[in-house]
Amino acid sequence: MLMTLPPDDVLYEALVTRDDAYDGRAFVGVSSTGIFCRLTCPARKPKRENCHFYSDVADCIHAGFRPCKRCHPLTPAAQSDPSVTGLLAALDADPMRRWSESDLTRMGLDPSTVRRAFKRHFGMTFLDMARQRRLANGFTTLASGKVIDAQLDAGFDSPAAFRAAFAKLMGTAPGNFAKDALLRAAHIPTPLGDMIAVCDKRALHLLEFADRKALPNALARLRKMVKGEIGIGRTDVTEQVAHELAAFFNGDSAAFTVPLVMHGTPFTRQVWTALRDIPAGQTCSYGTLAQTIGAPTASRAVARANGANQIALIIPCHRVIGADGSLTGYGGGLWRKQKLIDLEKTYAQRTAQ
Repeated sequence: MLMTLPPDDVLYEALVTRDDAYDGRAFVGVSSTGIFCRLTCPARKPKRENCHFYSDVADCIHAGFRPCKRCHPLTPAAQSDPSVTGLLAALDADPMRRWSESDLTRMGLDPSTVRRAFKRHFGMTFLDMARQRRLANGFTTLASGKVIDAQLDAGFDSPAAFRAAFAKLMGTAPGNFAKDALLRAAHIPTPLGDMIAVCDKRALHLLEFADRKALPNALARLRKMVKGEIGIGRTDVTEQVAHELAAFFNGDSAAFTVPLVMHGTPFTRQVWTALRDIPAGQTCSYGTLAQTIGAPTASRAVARANGANQIALIIPCHRVIGADGSLTGYGGGLWRKQKLIDLEKTYAQRTAQ
């Protein structure tokens, strides 16, 4: 089903509490001011009778409302935050720079404010994001070089610090990865953050955002399921994954044809297959998905299967939302789920034309 807004009373409560679950997916037009805002706008809250709710900015503008100058509803949430945009540009310009809180202070920024802003928009701090960007460079070097080379390429002075950072990301130290393993882990950059893909020569086994806390456990489960080790490197399947992800984020295609190995029970594989049948640009609830697979009373089991998905984006668990239209949980972070849904609206609009 296409995403529909929850009742106005639910949205007004979200407006009053500045609930970011609907940020970018619902807007409020205030008849007493002629302004439309995000539900997270810091301005004083209007009376209930003056509020009209819309699912996109076009409807707000067509209704005669002007965009708010405080919450900037015409721009993505992160881009409307000046403490975020400048740092993202600086990180893109020099991805190998080792940032510290004193650097932020010298730029006239309050480190605690920056920390909260990045956690709110991206689910991680700016310093964590910068560290991951550097670590990704060392990850690539590991595929063909020595650990010490990877450490230097990642900009870590200390071998222990590099090993600790890598182990936090992958669940094991860089020297523990098998050189002759059939499964190979590789880093793939995307506009929504670095991803880790694990492939063999035939298929994709795992695709997760690198900052997901569950990644080390997911890799450990994969090792157990395949009864083998994981090495570092790329295969032809890895290159196909990278190519199809690039096409997806460029707005060229939402079709993924890379072969998959879905490690799960028959029920979870049934749920994951049903997820792939949800067209890009559409969403459904857990209850609707349960009905689709012929198990209408199994909404909770469907939700657990959704959360156990280890192939992000390609098995699109981000297309499942709460029955009331809220985003609900997403392992990659609600901010990513919102951006994926927004991106896929363009595919839905293209199909409707």
